[in-house]
Amino acid sequence: MTFQYIIFNKPYDVLSQFTPAINHQSLSDFGFPKNVYPAGRLDADSEGLLLLTDDGNFAHQLIDRKYGHSRTYWVQVERIPSSESLAKLEKGVIIEGKKTKPAKVRLLPDAPDLPERSKPIRYRKNISTAWIEITLTEGRNRQVRKMTAAIGHPTLRLIRITIMSLTLENLNPGQWRKLNEKEVTELKRLFKKRS
Repeated sequence: MTFQYIIFNKPYDVLSQFTPAINHQSLSDFGFPKNVYPAGRLDADSEGLLLLTDDGNFAHQLIDRKYGHSRTYWVQVERIPSSESLAKLEKGVIIEGKKTKPAKVRLLPDAPDLPERSKPIRYRKNISTAWIEITLTEGRNRQVRKMTAAIGHPTLRLIRITIMSLTLENLNPGQWRKLNEKEVTELKRLFKKRS
C-alpha cells in the first residue's frame, strides 16, 4: 500500500478537522485527497505547517509525546522580552502545574516576511511587539501561548514553520502539496533516529 503524506499551510481561523463547523472553515474546504487526516493539530487561531497522512502508524508517532519530535514556531508577542524572560522559556516554565521541557528560543531581529493574516492582530499604539522563534519537542495543548503568557508576554500571532525536516517553503496560506519520495524517506529516517 502506498501512503500519502501532505503538508498544508493552514490559514488563520481554519479548524484542524474535516467536520464542517459554524463560523469556521475546516480542512474539508481545501480539496485534500480522501482518507488523509491531520497528524497533530493547530488551533483555529494558529497558522502554519500541518501534516496530513493516511499512514496511521506514522501519524501516531508524530503526535505521541514520547518521541519528542521538533516543531518550530514564529511567535509575535506583546512587548520585547528580556534575555532573562527568554532564558525562562528555554529552561522550561510551569503551565498547568507541570514544567515544560527545555526549548530553543531566540528573539528575531526583524519581523519575518509573512502574508497578512485574514483578521489583523489587535493593535495597541502604546504597546510594542516582538517576534521570537521557539523550537519545542513536546506538544501540549496551546503550549506556546501558555508559555509566553507565563513570562508576561501574551501571544498575538503564532505560526508553525517546521516539523522536523519539513518547512513551509513556497507554500502560501491555504496551499498544500504532497511530499516527494526523498522528503518522506528523510522524515522516516529522522523518526527512527528519535525513536
